Amino acid sequence: MQTNSKVVIFRHLWHIFGKFSAGQEVYLPAKKNVTRERLILCINAVLQKKAKDIIVLNLSKLSAFTDYMIICSGTSEREVQAIAQAIQLFLKKADIRPLGVEGEANGQWVLLDYDDVVISVFYEPVRTFYDLENLWDAPRMQVDENKKEIKRLSREMA
Repeated sequence: MQTNSKVVIFRHLWHIFGKFSAGQEVYLPAKKNVTRERLILCINAVLQKKAKDIIVLNLSKLSAFTDYMIICSGTSEREVQAIAQAIQLFLKKADIRPLGVEGEANGQWVLLDYDDVVISVFYEPVRTFYDLENLWDAPRMQVDENKKEIKRLSREMA
């Protein structure tokens, strides 16, 4: 006998939330450490292909769509595509796959959505035009593009 997966999920959620009254707040386990580990992996993925001008924004208190945004650049459309492909390959080896990838075909701005971390790889003139890093007044971390990897995050990313 097969069960409908939506019914199973609903029953699971009812089991969790059904124990509480309507006005009572429910606290689920925090995913903070998992998100930070994923962020470090994503930054290291960007560093592997020598992306330029790497900035990390902490949007956790400002945005509903992601906790962190990594913004980096390539000096040509082909390099942007190569950086995006290398990031996906690096993270796939860690069993992390994107929820979505946009803009990979043209190489002007590739967006990689890893749920709590979004990576934008820009062709330098396009990055200057959109000026995405100044869209939010958010804590930021400049990553030294000459490093091969980072092991921990700055305080602004906590």
